[in-house]
Parts: sequence; C-alpha cells; structure tokens
Amino acid sequence: MSRNAETQGASDTAEEPILRFDQVSMRYGRQPEVLTDVSFALRPGSFHFVTGASGAGKSSLLKLIYLAAKPSSGLIHLFGEDLSRTPAARLPLLRRRIGVVFQDFRLLDHLSAFDNVAVPLRIASQRPSDYRADVAELLGWVGLKAKMQALPPTLAGGEKQRLAIARAVVARPDLLLADEPTGNVDHQMALRIYRLFVELNRLGTTVVIATHDQDLVARSGQPVMHLEGGRLSFPSAPRSRP
Repeated sequence: MSRNAETQGASDTAEEPILRFDQVSMRYGRQPEVLTDVSFALRPGSFHFVTGASGAGKSSLLKLIYLAAKPSSGLIHLFGEDLSRTPAARLPLLRRRIGVVFQDFRLLDHLSAFDNVAVPLRIASQRPSDYRADVAELLGWVGLKAKMQALPPTLAGGEKQRLAIARAVVARPDLLLADEPTGNVDHQMALRIYRLFVELNRLGTTVVIATHDQDLVARSGQPVMHLEGGRLSFPSAPRSRP
C-alpha cells in the first residue's frame, strides 16, 4: 500500500485520526537523519505492526509518538492536538493516554511485580481496593500469578517482558506502543501476548507494535508499516490469523 493510500484510508473515516505524521524527519544532534519525510495517519481503534531492520528507525518513531523526542521538521498531531503548539504542561496528560512496552522494560526494581503493574492506576488516583482484583487477574493472564510479590531483579528476562506488558495495558490506554514485546518469550507466549493486544484493540485501543518477529506479523494479518533507511512504506500484510 502506498503512503498516500494509507493516509487517505485513515482520513476518510468520520473520526479524526488518533495520530498523524506530516512530513516528519528526525535526527540526533548533527548525525544523519534517522527518519526522513515520514507521513501517515492512524484511525482510532486500528492495529499496525512497524517492521524494519535494526537501525531502521523503529524505536525513534515510537519515541516521537510517546513524546520522548521532538521531530527535526514536520508536524505531529496526537489525540487531535498539534504537538508543536501544545503547552508543555499538557504533555503529561497526553502521556497518560499512552501505554508503552519498552524494549529495556524500565521496571521499578524496588517495587513488587504487583506494584509495578499498579503504577499507572496509582498515577490516575485510583484506590487499591478498586484495582487490586484487576491487577491480580492480569498478572495471572501473563503467567505471573505466582510472582506477584517478586521484585524485578529476581525475574528472568521473559518474566520482566511480560510484567512490562501487563503494566502498559492495565489502564486500557487509548494508544498502546510496544517495542519488540515478544523478543524475550517463546513462540506460544508470543502468541498469547499478541492475543492480549488483540483483545485490548477490540475494546478500542489503537495498537502499534514494532517487531522483528516476521512470523507473528505474517500470522496476524494486521497492516504493516515498514521502515528502511528512515523512510516509511506500507506493504500489504497477508490476511490470516494465528
């Protein structure tokens, strides 16, 4: 699918795109551009994979979306707001609507697995009595029911990955970003994690997953955005399900 077709498909819906990039480029300092003239729009409730080799710009693209970096040029609209005009005081409110699964997990080592997952709910001022059952159920779903009181340093890499995913999805964000979320788990767990993302998507969350897992992408049948040399294209994804 061409860039124009992808953007047009999102714009033709009655709803405003949840995310839109208009000719966005990005570089770090004086280094060459890591993203060049990237344009796309995602409608609310869509599901996309971002593929590309290491160094293609996948993580940089996600950083721009979750407001950890700014573009060198171009415009980004998120939740209907032009980020170039959004006051800095509003950015934390926008970030609360985004769930992020980081490739390096970014867990809080002094908190239990349960409390790590509960962090977004505490930030949203929910009471423990209101979310205790939901957090426990989610930890069970990702296979960590027996590790609820464990500290992150005692967990294996795959367990940390699943814990990071649970934390990212617990508040049912409007937009979920995941950077290699199946990189440290076996095939069966990868499919289980993917189905969790699908279920969240069915509830209305827009999902964007950056991955090297071509088998998962092929099985999913979801649309693909491909980065190569910092430029974005839209190859068709096969229509199948895992």
